[in-house]
Amino acid sequence: MKKQEKSFSFLSQFLPNGAYEQVAPFFSSHTIHLTLTNERRSVLGDYRHPTPDVPCHRISINANLNPYSFLITLLHELAHLFTFVHFHHKAAPHGNEWKTQFRHILIPFMGKRFFPSDVEKALSAYLHNPAASTCTDAELFKALYRYDEHKPGFKLVDDVGMNQFFETEDGEVYQKLQKLRTRTKCRNINNGKMYLFQGIVEVKATRRKPEYA
Repeated sequence: MKKQEKSFSFLSQFLPNGAYEQVAPFFSSHTIHLTLTNERRSVLGDYRHPTPDVPCHRISINANLNPYSFLITLLHELAHLFTFVHFHHKAAPHGNEWKTQFRHILIPFMGKRFFPSDVEKALSAYLHNPAASTCTDAELFKALYRYDEHKPGFKLVDDVGMNQFFETEDGEVYQKLQKLRTRTKCRNINNGKMYLFQGIVEVKATRRKPEYA
């Protein structure tokens, strides 16, 4: 048991200060194969239950996450582990059983300064009905995004000033025009058409007004 805990001690460099000591018991009570991966844009972490060929719990997490996102993702995947242990294949992947397990293991980390106040506030609201991914909760996503390392000039659509310009990954330039209830109306400078953007889309802000505007 001590040997297994020691083998996971490297996790302390990915977690908020002091959080590893609270996470370590999970690894001593279950046989877990943990993999840290390169960035995966469609998923932050993954859980796979034991099989006859691979008789251990398998968890993978993106290694580039900030400490707060890493901890939340790790607990998210551990909640899948506990859901499987208790219910096997009888529970939906992110159903009520998983939500209960996730709340159960995450709440002890609240109120202990593992998370900045803005992240903890958004996380507390998220816990009322946790979803399959933190990316689906705009307020929690934005709170966590503030602690990511960003390339110069990149920000979320919600953080771009009104009437300002931004460039998307495909090189298209837009002007932010109107904030709606859940989306933002923007004009494509090249073709003049209007498009709706989610506020948590990352774009590159630009001060220049394109020549074809």
